[in-house]
Amino acid sequence: MTATQTAPATATQTIEVKPSPAPFVGRAMPRVEDAALLTGVARYADDLPVKPGTLHAAILRSPHAHADLLGIDITAALAVPGVAAVVTGADAKRHASAFLVGIRAPMEHWCLAIDRVRHVGEPVAVVLADSRYLAEDALDRIEVRYRPLPPVTSIAQALEEGSEPLHPAVGSNLVNSRSFRYGDPEAAFASTARTVSVEVEYPRNSCTPMECFVVLADYDAAEDSYEVLSNFSGPFAVHPVMAKALNVPGSRLRLKTPPHSGGSFGNKQAVFPYVVLMGLCARVAGRPVKWVEDRLEHLMAATSATARRMRIDAAVEPDGRVLALRMEQTEDCGAYLRAPEPASLYRNHGNLTGAYDIPNLAVTNRIVVTNKTPTGLNRGFGGGQLYYGLERLMNRVAAELGLDPLDVIRRNLVAVDAMPYRTASGGTLDSGDYRATLDQAVREGALDALKARRDALRAEGRLYGIGYAAVVEPSISNMGYITTVLTADERRKAGPKNGAQATASVAVDPTGGVSVTVASAPQGQGHRTVLAQVVADVFGLRFEDIRVNTDLDTGKDAWSIASGNYSSRFAGAVAGAAQVAATRLRGRMAVLVAGQLNCRADDVRFASGKVFSEANPDNSLSFSRVAAAGHWAPGTLPDGQEAALRETAFWTPEPLKAPTDADHINSSACYGFIFDFCGVEIDRTTSAVRIDRYVTMHDAGRLLNPLLVEGQILGGFAHAVGTALYEEYAYGDDGRFLSGTFADYLVPTACEVPVPVILHRESPSPVTPLGAKGVGEGNCMSTPVCLANAVADALSAASVDGPPSLPITPAKLAALIHPPEPPRPAPAAGAREIPPSAAAKGGRGLTGEGSREVPANPEQVWAILLDPKELAALLPGCEALDLVGPNAYRAEVVVGIGPVRGRYTAEVALSDLDPPNALTLAGSGTSALGSGSGTGHVTLERTPTGTRVTYLYGASVGGKVAAVGGRMLDSASRLLIGQFFEKLVARAGGTAAPAEHPSLLARLLRLLGLKR
Repeated sequence: MTATQTAPATATQTIEVKPSPAPFVGRAMPRVEDAALLTGVARYADDLPVKPGTLHAAILRSPHAHADLLGIDITAALAVPGVAAVVTGADAKRHASAFLVGIRAPMEHWCLAIDRVRHVGEPVAVVLADSRYLAEDALDRIEVRYRPLPPVTSIAQALEEGSEPLHPAVGSNLVNSRSFRYGDPEAAFASTARTVSVEVEYPRNSCTPMECFVVLADYDAAEDSYEVLSNFSGPFAVHPVMAKALNVPGSRLRLKTPPHSGGSFGNKQAVFPYVVLMGLCARVAGRPVKWVEDRLEHLMAATSATARRMRIDAAVEPDGRVLALRMEQTEDCGAYLRAPEPASLYRNHGNLTGAYDIPNLAVTNRIVVTNKTPTGLNRGFGGGQLYYGLERLMNRVAAELGLDPLDVIRRNLVAVDAMPYRTASGGTLDSGDYRATLDQAVREGALDALKARRDALRAEGRLYGIGYAAVVEPSISNMGYITTVLTADERRKAGPKNGAQATASVAVDPTGGVSVTVASAPQGQGHRTVLAQVVADVFGLRFEDIRVNTDLDTGKDAWSIASGNYSSRFAGAVAGAAQVAATRLRGRMAVLVAGQLNCRADDVRFASGKVFSEANPDNSLSFSRVAAAGHWAPGTLPDGQEAALRETAFWTPEPLKAPTDADHINSSACYGFIFDFCGVEIDRTTSAVRIDRYVTMHDAGRLLNPLLVEGQILGGFAHAVGTALYEEYAYGDDGRFLSGTFADYLVPTACEVPVPVILHRESPSPVTPLGAKGVGEGNCMSTPVCLANAVADALSAASVDGPPSLPITPAKLAALIHPPEPPRPAPAAGAREIPPSAAAKGGRGLTGEGSREVPANPEQVWAILLDPKELAALLPGCEALDLVGPNAYRAEVVVGIGPVRGRYTAEVALSDLDPPNALTLAGSGTSALGSGSGTGHVTLERTPTGTRVTYLYGASVGGKVAAVGGRMLDSASRLLIGQFFEKLVARAGGTAAPAEHPSLLARLLRLLGLKR
C-alpha cells in the first residue's frame, strides 16, 4: 500500500447507491475552524465576558523549593485600595479538602500551601482585587515567614537514605515501588550468553501552548454550588477530584469550556488545581473571580513531563534477537502525585516491549517525589521516556554485536501473522505489518542514498550519523491501566476500573439541519472538520450541512469521567462515537420513513440530501422533510415509534478490561506503528546539531483527514525537536527554577525545525468504529531517541561513547568532541578576583566587571558614594535608604526585570574602605518574589579629567526573579549599572549621556544580551 492510498471501506460505512459523491472521510479537507482563528474572532476563555463585580486574582508563589511555612501577614495587602480579599491556606482548610492521591500513601496536596511549601512557585496566597494590576501590587505587601529545608532536586537524591522527606508522614521520598514478572525472564537470561545493558535519564520537558491557564469561577451560596469556566482539556475523571476538594457532590460543580483553546498538548489538564483554588476564592470573597496565568507562572509552576531514570538489560542471541528484558524505571513526579499521576509511568505498561516480539519481561517501577513542580499529562506522556531507553538499548545491541541497527530492529519486530499480538505484559497490538511498513519507509524515504551521503561526508572528516527508532503509538487509554500501580488485593478493595468511554450526540432540527456535540474539548486538532466529514457521510449530506459544537457544559451535556481530549482518543474514540450516534439516528429515521417509501427499513438509503429505497431510487423524499416530521408532525409517526430527533452514543472499546490478578493490562485500545530514520551532522567547530534529513513513517489505521494528520505529525515533530535539542527545565542546586522565559527555555521556531518527509501506510484497526488510531503524539515518542541514536552514530566517528543527556546542546557535545579548556590564568599580582557568586549554592549567578570615567576627583566621588542621601539618589528604583550602623544601610528598592517587578528590602554594608581609592560592597535582599545577595569591589583611580571607577561583582538571585532566566538578568544588570553611572556622572558635575533611540534590532540584541 503506498503512502497516499486510502484504506478500504469498513463494514461500518454507509451503503451508497451509485452514482454517489465520494465520501468525505479520507479526504484532505481544510479545517473549518481556521476562518475564526485567522480573522481574529475566535473566542478564547480570556475573551469571554465576565459577570458584574468580578474580581481579578494574582497568586503569591513560594520563592523556596522546600520550606516550612511559619506565618503569613496579609494586613498590609488588605489595606491596599481596591483589594477585596486575600485568601490563604487557612481558608483552604476551612472550606476545601486535600486532593485525592493515586497511590496508597499518607501525603496531602492542597490548592494552597498549608504548613509547608514543596516547590518554587507553589501557591501560598491569592489577592483578589478590582483589577489584576492592583492585585499584583498588593502581593508585595504580603509578608511570609519561611524556614528553609534541605531540598531534594534529583532522582538520585530522592533515593538517598538521609534525604529530607517531602512528606514526613510517608517517611521517605520513595513513595511507591512495584515489581512485575511476565513469562520466564530468569530462564531467558540464564540461557543466553550475552547481556546488553543501557542506563539513561530522560529529563523534564514540557509543551508550551500559546494560551496559558484561564479560570472564571463563581460560587452560589444559596445552592452551595460552583460554576466554573476554564480551558480544562480533561480527562474528566478529574471532575470528581475537583468536586471532592471543594466539598460538594459532582452535580454541584458545573464545569464549562470555552469555544476555542490556544493549544494544550496535555498541559491544560493541570489547570484543575486552579479550578479548585479559584472556586475557593469566589466563595471567600462572595464575588466571581477571574484568573489568567502568565507565561512565567506557566513555565515555573504549571506542569511538565516526568523525569525518568531507566536501566534496561537485554538477554540477546548472537544474531541480535532479544529474548528477555529486565527493566528498572524510576519516575520523578515532582512535589506531589497530582491526578492522574502516576499515569506517565503506567500508561505504556501494556506496550513496554514496544513493537518487538519479546516474550519475557521483568519490571520494577519506582516513584519518587522531589522539590519540583508536580508533573502531569504532556504530549506523548510516558512514551518518550519509555522509548528513549528501549530504542537506545536496541542501538546498543547492534553496536556491541557488530550488527546493522536496522537489521536488529527488523529481526525483533512483531510479525504480521502474529496480529493481533498479545505482549508479555498484556497489551494487544491490534493490526499492522511492521516489517512491510519499515521496508516501505526504507524504499520511499531513500535510506540507501542517505547512507551514501553519510559515507561521503565522513570521508571528508565530517561528523555525520544516521539514527533509527521503531515504536508503537498507543491511543485511547484504558482507565484501568492506572490501577496497575495497586496490588491485586488493593484493586479488589477499590473496585474495578476499565474501559475508555467516548460520548457524542447527533440531532436533527425542524429544518433538516444536523448538529453534533461531543465531550471533547479541542485544542487545534480540527474536531469540527472531522466530525462534519464523518456525520455528512452517514446521512449523505453536504459537508456544510453539519454543524459541530465543541463547547462542553457538564451541567447540560452528555459526558462521562473518561471524557476529554487526551491520550490520542479523538479519531478512534470520539469521531467513532459520533459515527455510532449518527448511524443509530439514521436507522431510526429509516424505520419511520420505510412505510412511505413502501420498502423495508434495511433497504432505505441516504445520499445526496435524499432518502430513498435502494430498489427504487426515484421514489425519494428530501432529507429535510424526513428530519422535520418528528418536529412538525409527531402525530403521523407509526404507532409505538419515537421521533428521530436526537441520539447520544456512549462507546467503549471491548478489548479494554481491568488488570488481571497477574497484572496483565491492555493499557490502550489500539496501537499505531511508527518507523523513523534521520541523518544529522555535528559541526566540529560550534558543536551544533543540524538535522539534514528526517523521514517518519506512520501506520495510524484509517486516515480520516490526511491534511489534518500531516498537521498533527508536524506539530509532534516540532515538539520532539525541542525536547531533543533545545528545551530544558533548569534548576539550581537549591531547587530554584532558572528558566522561566523563552530567553532560557528555548522553544524551537520554524527556523530550527526542518520539514520531515512524512509517509503513510494504513492498517485499519478492528477495534474502532472507523478503523482510525491515534497519530498526534507519536513523534514525541520516536523523534528524541531517533535523533539521539543519530548523534551517537555521528560521535562514533570521533571515538566517543554515545550521546549526552537530553537536550543535546552544543555545550554538551563540545565537552565530548574537544579537549578540555585550559584553566583560567591566575590574576596578576595585586589584582582582585571577581567575587564568587552565591550561585554555587543554587540560584542564578551573575558576574561582571567594567569601568567608567567620572568628571570629578576621587575625593568627590568617594564623598558621594558614602553619603546616604547621594547614594539613594544614585541607586535605580531606590525609594528609601536609611543608615542603620557604621557604613551599613537598609534600602527599599523597586526593581523590574522583564515580566517581573518587585519591592525588595535590602541590607547593604561597605567594608575594606581605603579612602579615596577602594571599597567593597556586600548586600542581600528579600521580597515576595525571592531573594538576592552579592559582593562587589570598587576602585577609584585618578585621571587627568577626573576619576576612573572600576567595578567587579558577583551576585546570586533566586525565586521568581531568578526564573526570568540568565540572559534577561544579565541584560538587566548591565542596564541597572549603566543607570547608576549615568546618575553618578551627572551628580559629579558632568553631562549625562544623551538618550538613545536604538533600532528594533539593537533593542532585541540588547534584550538577548548580545549587545551592550
